[in-house]
Amino acid sequence: MKLYCNPVSTASRPVMHFCIEAGIDCEFVPIDLMKGEQRRPPYSTMNPNCLVPALQDGDFLMTESSAILKYLADKSEHPAYPRDLKQRARVNELMDWFNTGFYREYGYHLIYPQLFPHHKRPSDEAHRGTIDWGKDKSAAAFKILNDHYLAGPGPFLLGAEPTIADFFGAAIVTLGETIGVDLGAYPNVERWIAAMKARPSWQEIYSIFDGFAASLRGQPFETLGTVVS
Repeated sequence: MKLYCNPVSTASRPVMHFCIEAGIDCEFVPIDLMKGEQRRPPYSTMNPNCLVPALQDGDFLMTESSAILKYLADKSEHPAYPRDLKQRARVNELMDWFNTGFYREYGYHLIYPQLFPHHKRPSDEAHRGTIDWGKDKSAAAFKILNDHYLAGPGPFLLGAEPTIADFFGAAIVTLGETIGVDLGAYPNVERWIAAMKARPSWQEIYSIFDGFAASLRGQPFETLGTVVS
């Protein structure tokens, strides 16, 4: 199998992390996003969305991080995607919530418009309004994550061991490190992220992203909590 990916990509990191953690034999094929390789053949022919990651398993090709995680967990029969119907439904619920209720506001309304020129809105008023909206909605989503989804006794979303929802959600939450998000107001989220970062394969996957986030420190971003300098 081959995973076309980039470790700076929020959608790539959870799949890469799960592959390493689960011992899945999958070659990581780097796609240079800064050079626009995702928008040119042969990759753009494989994935017309021109986004990473994409998984190639023989003659089977699929995209979308959440779907890839489920496929890989099923293929490897890994307990991170439970067989029990209700437990699996809970994992699906969490992944859907992260992808829509959280990432949409946090990534595309608060963070990306401040990081990438192609996400900047066409007027200063629209841009300001987008970031203000993202900041407000992200704070509300963090409260739900902290007070509801992470209110249980286990260190992870659904108990003592991480599921693919933990890999998926942790990549999205730590995206906030690029703009200095401080998790101190959300102790359950802070505890959960610390547990994910303690996984033996975290640093192997996240070191490049950490370097990218470090290179942005000191910039005057709109953020949540206290700005990390």
